[in-house]
Amino acid sequence: MLSEKPWTWDAIVRLVLGAFICLCLGSIVVSIWHHAGPPGTGRTAFFAITGAGIVLLVASLVIIARPWSIEELFRPMLFLLGCLSAGMTLAAWAQKHATPPDDGRSAEQMVVAEAAVLIFFIGFLRVRRVSWSDAFGFRHNRRNAVLSGIVVACIFLPVAEGLQWASAHLMTTLRLEPQEQEAVHALRVTSEWSNRVVLGVLALFLAPVVEEIFFRGMLYPAIKQAGFPHLATFGVSLLFALIHFNVVSFVPLFVLAILLAALYEHTNNLLAPIAAHALFNGLNFAMLYLFQNQIAK
Repeated sequence: MLSEKPWTWDAIVRLVLGAFICLCLGSIVVSIWHHAGPPGTGRTAFFAITGAGIVLLVASLVIIARPWSIEELFRPMLFLLGCLSAGMTLAAWAQKHATPPDDGRSAEQMVVAEAAVLIFFIGFLRVRRVSWSDAFGFRHNRRNAVLSGIVVACIFLPVAEGLQWASAHLMTTLRLEPQEQEAVHALRVTSEWSNRVVLGVLALFLAPVVEEIFFRGMLYPAIKQAGFPHLATFGVSLLFALIHFNVVSFVPLFVLAILLAALYEHTNNLLAPIAAHALFNGLNFAMLYLFQNQIAK
């Protein structure tokens, strides 16, 4: 049974907003890194404006992470709105004037964004003085938790393949063209080893850790403790499946999310769903890589 967790609605709202800002920051940083505009005042202005946007968005993250008192609520809210609106405006301008992203860069953007979200989570816990053990039960029976996650991933993988095949077959029957998964597309168009390593880091480490901390570690217990256990299980699982933006993989991801929530409940340790998620992604990544090599031959 999952133990009581120190999450409130205030914390969840801050986390959602902070995660969104981090995703924007990741995209901006990669755009700056790859910007290839002509040297001159225009390029200098681009870096200056983009840098100002990053500073304002980081300031927004600092304000969000810090606790607010009821007596001094107006001032931090005013600063947050000012920094966030100005930062997003400058960031949108920078993205519009940056060079168009290529497929290799999209993988880098995902990695940088996920890393930024993870850093924000770490800072958020430190500011609130919440230990990782209290927040996610990392010290509770770690060996069994990891083994449980491995078993669940190995059992569910063929089930997921069957569900995905059935979804693709249904779309074909309805004369709808199945959309290629983002990971499949990125791996197919990426020929450089550096970009494939980036995709591997995302699939094996960053995505499982960040997504499990947010969905199962924070959002799920917060909704459950508010008195909505069914909404916590099915609502969070639905949201998890929807954010991957792929119709074919929607059902497998929805079922996987339900299993991960049950795994967290059973083990009381977030390492279990993290291990299951990481191994599931790793096995899929390996299958995609082998499949791409066979096509290349």
